[in-house]
Amino acid sequence: MFGSILGRKKETISEEDTTHNMIVEKVSKMNLTDMRSYIRNSVKDFEICGDGLNEVMLKLITKDANSSKYYINSDDMDSKKKKAFDLVLLIAGSKKITVTTVEYIQKFVEIYQDIITRFDTDFKEIYASRFNDALSVSVENVNEIAELQRKMNILGE
Repeated sequence: MFGSILGRKKETISEEDTTHNMIVEKVSKMNLTDMRSYIRNSVKDFEICGDGLNEVMLKLITKDANSSKYYINSDDMDSKKKKAFDLVLLIAGSKKITVTTVEYIQKFVEIYQDIITRFDTDFKEIYASRFNDALSVSVENVNEIAELQRKMNILGE
C-alpha cells in the first residue's frame, strides 16, 4: 500500500515460482491415493511435471519436523507401505522424471531399506529388486530426455 506512495516497485513473483508454490501446496495436502492419481495424470487442472514428482518424493523422504518421523514407519499398515512402494515405482517409470527425482528415489530406497526387506520377507514380494530395476529404467529415461534436449538445442541454433 505505502510502497506505491513511497515510490517502491512491487516485488514481482515469476510465473515459475508461483507454479512451484502451487505444486508444493497441493502435494503437501495429498495422501498416497491422491499422489498416485496425480502421478498417473488423473487430477484435472493439475498436470504432472518434474517439480511435482520431486515434491511427492520429498514428502516421502523428509522427516516431519514435529514428530521426527518419516512418512512411512515400520508400524504402519502393510497396505500403506505397499501403496508407497508402488507409488515410487510409478514415479521411477514416469517420462517427466529428472535427475533430482532419481536421486530422491535412491534416498527413498536407502531410508526404507529395512522396511522393504522386512516387507519382502513377510509377504514374499520382490520390491528390493523391483526398485533396482526401476532405478535403471529411470536413469535410462533421464538419459533419453537429456539426449532429446541436446538434439533440440542443436536443431534450434
